Amino acid sequence: MKEVAILLLVALMLNGCGSSSPTLQSTTGGIWEAELTGGASDGSGLSFITAFTVNSDGTLNITSFQFLNQGTCFTSISAVTPTGSVLLQLNSNDTVTGTITYVVKENGSTLTLNGTVTGTAIVTSNNSSASLTGATISGNWSVIGGTGCTAAGGSFTMIES
Repeated sequence: MKEVAILLLVALMLNGCGSSSPTLQSTTGGIWEAELTGGASDGSGLSFITAFTVNSDGTLNITSFQFLNQGTCFTSISAVTPTGSVLLQLNSNDTVTGTITYVVKENGSTLTLNGTVTGTAIVTSNNSSASLTGATISGNWSVIGGTGCTAAGGSFTMIES
């Protein structure tokens, strides 16, 4: 009986420890609009809309992607393959910070965005999960390769729609 009581006490303590930090990764996502500034010739002025959720391992599950203007760097919308990952941290004051990498490949052209995520978390009353709100992403982008695409780079901003 004594052993059962000790095991129950240990299980309760471990359960309490596990619930102190809310899950943020899997509750982050939505529809985002990106505007890229800088660059040169065909690699300038790119913008797109994307929708994604974040898997538990931090990879992006991209459910939608559409260039608003792709120039000659990206010509076949059906061949576009976006991938990415995000690493977020929930801070003690319910602010969220993190990093994101978003890569778009098509027909030999590769667009890479590396940025910083900032926002606020709404934490559930039982502290089991948190949702990212009011987030912005900003950083640097580069595009290389492809036919008719001059190597270019600049800065970008993504906002949640």
